[in-house]
Amino acid sequence: MFLQDQEIFNILLETISEGVIIVDNHQKIMEVNASAETIFGYTKSEIMDKDLNLLIPSNYHRSHASYIEKFIKKGKRRRMGEAIDIFALKKDGTIFPIEVELNPFTIYNKTYVMALVKDVSEKKEIEKNLMLRSRALESANNGIIITDALKHDNPVIYFNAAFQNLTGYSDEEILNHNCRFLQGKDRDQKPLKNLRDAIKKGESCQATLRNYKKDGTLFWNDLYVFPITNTNGTVTNFIGIQNDVTLRKKAEAERHHLATIFDESLNEIYVFDVKTLKFINVNSGAQKNIGYTLEELKGMTPLDIKLNNNKADFRKTIDVLLKKNVEKIEFETICQRKNGTTYPVEVHLQLSVLGEKNVFVAIILDITERKGYTSKLENKVQERTQQLNIALSKEKELNELKTNFLSLVSHEFKTPLSGILTSSQLLSKYKLTEQQEKRDKHLKTIIDKVHFLNNILNDFLSVEKLETGKVNYRLSHFKLSKVVNEVVYNANMLLKEGQQIKYPENIDDLSLYQDEKIIQLIFSNLLHNAIKYSSEGTVVALHLEQDNDTTILTIKDEGIGIPQKDQKNIFERYFRAHNVINTQGTGIGLNIAKNHLVNMGGSIFFESKEHVGTTFTVTIPNEASQ
Repeated sequence: MFLQDQEIFNILLETISEGVIIVDNHQKIMEVNASAETIFGYTKSEIMDKDLNLLIPSNYHRSHASYIEKFIKKGKRRRMGEAIDIFALKKDGTIFPIEVELNPFTIYNKTYVMALVKDVSEKKEIEKNLMLRSRALESANNGIIITDALKHDNPVIYFNAAFQNLTGYSDEEILNHNCRFLQGKDRDQKPLKNLRDAIKKGESCQATLRNYKKDGTLFWNDLYVFPITNTNGTVTNFIGIQNDVTLRKKAEAERHHLATIFDESLNEIYVFDVKTLKFINVNSGAQKNIGYTLEELKGMTPLDIKLNNNKADFRKTIDVLLKKNVEKIEFETICQRKNGTTYPVEVHLQLSVLGEKNVFVAIILDITERKGYTSKLENKVQERTQQLNIALSKEKELNELKTNFLSLVSHEFKTPLSGILTSSQLLSKYKLTEQQEKRDKHLKTIIDKVHFLNNILNDFLSVEKLETGKVNYRLSHFKLSKVVNEVVYNANMLLKEGQQIKYPENIDDLSLYQDEKIIQLIFSNLLHNAIKYSSEGTVVALHLEQDNDTTILTIKDEGIGIPQKDQKNIFERYFRAHNVINTQGTGIGLNIAKNHLVNMGGSIFFESKEHVGTTFTVTIPNEASQ
């Protein structure tokens, strides 16, 4: 077949970066190039004159044969793998995703097909990771913003729902503005200078700032900012992670207050080690009354200031605390000052934790005079000490949560952003004029992914608007046929091989007074789901009927159906049935559709049987209430 000009043909074949497979009209492999050998793991001699099914998973053999016959009859070039996923089979049994361009041609009255094959396993994995990380970004509890460092004044180009919920500002007040609006007029803050210097130098920075919500409410913002650089080392963006630490600040204030009480209390407070019994800290009141300095006391134990200093008896006394039989013990004893004088005291002793060390805290009351008064004061100090322990525990927990979250988000953000940069750099490989088609292909991929991310963001914004009641419906009279035509036209681009949409009959005279865009959104969501979850060669049927008050739309598919155990949750936000976990989707489309219908006074329900199909029924009032 290819004997003429064989040398020229071979040179052309090997210069093509994609795998090339040429088959005849009987789907016998007539020629392959080195790239195809690498992709499929076969040598040329192993697959020449073999049936093309050798490279196709067995469950696709039947549908593929039918598809190729139809393709040869049409005789037009076709791309596969962009709208739907297609798969191939390697020699070692690995099934992997591919994109294919089919090019028919005829030589000596014989028809052949040249298939340009590209292994897109890595790209598909990147797409999956990008989708997951995008969902994680939007669902994060901490406020997150991204700024454009290449634009004047470093404006905000992205924010998540948590940021808007915390600050209360509108989209227009946030986007394309420097985030200094959060400081209001309170811009003389010392941490702000460190933050500005770090941004100017393109460095990471952590700062705790006083910020203000739109309603003027003060909140403490623990802000972590880190730069994103391109391959040239230029800072292109900054990512800011915002953590509301108002409660922590209040706890810190309380802790400082309690520390002041500890140090200035008229009672004697001693903290000593459980094992060695040596003092770790002693408040000023105790130092003043006992006559020793803190440095002197750190080399001493309670037995050194106790008149009856029997070590065995003291160990026996505190043993009940160590065994946790009781939380606190009280007893009276005699203390001896540095000058030799003594005074009666009431000791309140309890087990506590300082850092990672077990300690005893002893509150000693001088009961020489006004025993009743000092007893009340001791109870107050004890209460404050417990509050101090709680405040310290909460602060430790908050710090650990912050550290773990910042570490996680820092890693998770850098990975998808690096993936986007890598995808963009693929364009630089095609510099020749005749490679415009390849450039267009990569540009289309990038644009598709941007649209995909944009759709996810729009879905989350729709959920937010529905939750906060910010949706303003724009009512108008419109023909239902117009909406159906647009929805079906767009859905045709998503059809799998052999799928059909059965158009509803007799709808030219049907009309509604509703929000046309919302109705189109609801119809599109249901139709796209029907196509996505149905296999090739199936029919999706639309039916519309209308009486004086309501319009009823039914969309019936022959798809995989909804498992019985999942049906009660199908309208919940982010919920996805178990049989579609591995299929692309966000799990919020049906939730958005139902909420809009409820707002319009309509309803939605469904009937479904697994492996048989699903029918959704939507009821909409013909006239929207004013």
